Amino acid sequence: VQLQASGGGLVQAGGSLRLSCAASGGTSSRNVMAWFRQGPQKEREFVGGINWSGLSAIYADSVKGRFTVSRDNAKNMVYLEMNNLQPEDTAVYYCAASSSVTIGATVRRYSYWGQGTQVTVSS
Repeated sequence: VQLQASGGGLVQAGGSLRLSCAASGGTSSRNVMAWFRQGPQKEREFVGGINWSGLSAIYADSVKGRFTVSRDNAKNMVYLEMNNLQPEDTAVYYCAASSSVTIGATVRRYSYWGQGTQVTVSS
């Protein structure tokens, strides 16, 4: 499985960005797709995840109501729509894949990782 994240950039507080993750290989290893982020001198943390059908998604409390995870299996793409961005959202964002049928919120649940894309929110 290979994952390629893109779409990061510099945005002002209150702005929006959409991250994309292109996936290839190992369809069964991508039942669940998720986004994590890692800020400066912080541990990697769960942002949101979505199951294969796209009918179930969970989010970290810090992003609920502002971020939306979606996927297009026909295109092998996963997206993270981020609205009302705040400086504390500044981080490198990673997409991750898991063969599990349930959405997990811990790093160790995910076997495959993209390279990360930087999101910087200015105040």
